[in-house]
Amino acid sequence: MSLDLEKFSKESKSEFPANKKIKEKLKATRPKNLDARFHQAHEEVFEKLDCLDCANCCKTTSPILIQTDIDRLSKVFRMRSSEFIDTYLFRDDEGDYVFKGAPCPFLGEDNGCLVYEDRPKACREYPHTDRKNMLGILDLTLKNTLVCPAVLKIFYEIGKDYKK
Repeated sequence: MSLDLEKFSKESKSEFPANKKIKEKLKATRPKNLDARFHQAHEEVFEKLDCLDCANCCKTTSPILIQTDIDRLSKVFRMRSSEFIDTYLFRDDEGDYVFKGAPCPFLGEDNGCLVYEDRPKACREYPHTDRKNMLGILDLTLKNTLVCPAVLKIFYEIGKDYKK
């Protein structure tokens, strides 16, 4: 069962201003249990949601690839790191390596990752809603509400106490 990504896109954009206010309230109040609340919401949402039904992150954005990611993937494809970079990557405005385009070149037709065991660190950690110090990555989390239906749901759950 795949998600309606068009519907999600409209919903996430319409909710963005309210979510931005929630993010600002969280930053201002600095709740002590924020990590625990995010982790609990993360677990609850991912009990019901399967990333393979969506893969919007892989379809629309690129992870930042660090050198260890590049070296690992280069070995998978039996390429030199420089050849892998030339074939798949470019440096973005911040100087980070990202894929040349979307969708991800390793996204399969079934929304599976063709290099899953060797995927970049950023992919392994995505959507970053079960990390420590969520307060420090609220800007990223807010941006991810536009990419990941799970993050939108998680943010909604966290924000219930902060909506007026």
